[in-house]
Amino acid sequence: MAENALSRHLALAGFMGAGKTTLGTEVARRLGRPFVDLDREIERDAGATIEQLFARDGEAAFRERESVAAAAALDAAEPVVIALGGGAVLSEGTRDALRRRAFTVFLEVEPGIAWERASTEGGRPLAIEEDAFHALYRERLPVYESTADARGRDADGVVLAAAGIDVRIGAIDLLEELVPGTGPVEIVADANVAGIHGVSAQLALGSRDTATHEVPPGEPAKAIAVLERLWRSLRIGRDGTIVALGGGCTTDVAGFAAATYMRGVAWVAVPTTLVGQVDAAIGGKTAVDLPGGKNLVGAFHWPARVVVDPGTLETLPDAERRNGMAEVVKTGLLMGEDVWSLPLDRLVRRCAAYKAGICLADPHDRGPRNQLNLGHTFGHALEAAAGYSLPHGQAVALGMVAALQLSGNDAALAAVREQLDPKPVRVDRDAAWAALARDKKTRDGTPRLVLLPRSGEPTWGNELPAADVRAALNALIEE
Repeated sequence: MAENALSRHLALAGFMGAGKTTLGTEVARRLGRPFVDLDREIERDAGATIEQLFARDGEAAFRERESVAAAAALDAAEPVVIALGGGAVLSEGTRDALRRRAFTVFLEVEPGIAWERASTEGGRPLAIEEDAFHALYRERLPVYESTADARGRDADGVVLAAAGIDVRIGAIDLLEELVPGTGPVEIVADANVAGIHGVSAQLALGSRDTATHEVPPGEPAKAIAVLERLWRSLRIGRDGTIVALGGGCTTDVAGFAAATYMRGVAWVAVPTTLVGQVDAAIGGKTAVDLPGGKNLVGAFHWPARVVVDPGTLETLPDAERRNGMAEVVKTGLLMGEDVWSLPLDRLVRRCAAYKAGICLADPHDRGPRNQLNLGHTFGHALEAAAGYSLPHGQAVALGMVAALQLSGNDAALAAVREQLDPKPVRVDRDAAWAALARDKKTRDGTPRLVLLPRSGEPTWGNELPAADVRAALNALIEE
């Protein structure tokens, strides 16, 4: 079965009234993909409504039309979002094409809700009598379940499924079923997390667990020497999987090890920090640091699965929770929503879904994904100047202050200050400026910034006078 919708069509399957058209339209917008509503395509090509086609030609003829339309949509070279008709998966040919060309999400819906929607909308020839409707639902359910690569109930759920992300409390205890494949697994965990969640992960993986490798907590994990030790200690073959258990630094180094060991092996991220669950473990960016800058050596290596268990945040120290809130606030400002006010599990799910959609739309960071660097150009410069002793969240919070001041967005700036209360830090100003000049987004010595003139409307690739940028950076540094 497909692991995600990266470079594949995203097909939505489900019964009448599941919301395939409504959710498909929203998901396509988030992913920046064309949307194909199979029923509307059939109606346009036939010059008649579905109801008219059923009455005129019968269901068998309609199913033949449906199979032809599905084949044409799935044959398109550019990945699209496709809303399948309720009975489209009854065709063996369509099911085979879905396996080859698409990632299919089964949109779950309660039969009673489906009946209420379908029977009141009209124009549905198979939604005439309620008992027959429910019988048809029961008949088709096994086909939906066997065809689908994943399940979802709302737009966030579909996007998360399409990105290979599973968000649920208790997910860490389900690793045996959530880690794809059947080959051996080696765990990479930071020393602190290994002592808290390592046994749970090992027990959940059962006989597949063959080794655990510890890396230092925090940014020291991303040193070249740590990566080299990890390379030397790994024993899995190409059929094996690395499970990264810990915060964003752990998933960064373990993911990069997976990208490069034996020219690439599968990996699964199991983030246990807030910053990891809402940001760092999502999107396939992996990297290690060099003395001159953060994340300067890395690779795009999409994880086979991201297992997000908000329950693991219960053991998170307050300092780490505050660290993660910087990425939460950043995400909320980009979305134009105060997601930081949501309960923790919903907050994690909402932020993870937003980033997953952006990364699926731009997996190699060549366009819209740039927006996720709001505050990071300044933040990374401060981290480098501090020798990576400055917590990432604190650096990003300060970086957002600079970016929002340059954006002229006073409302967003007030939210950052209220939620994060960032304070200037003591680092060498020249070292911070030199690090900013080496930022990956800098072109010909000129920083290219993410700005947010209005919440929910980010812009990227902005070039401002160097004097203004340096003044904004200096304002983040104690005299």
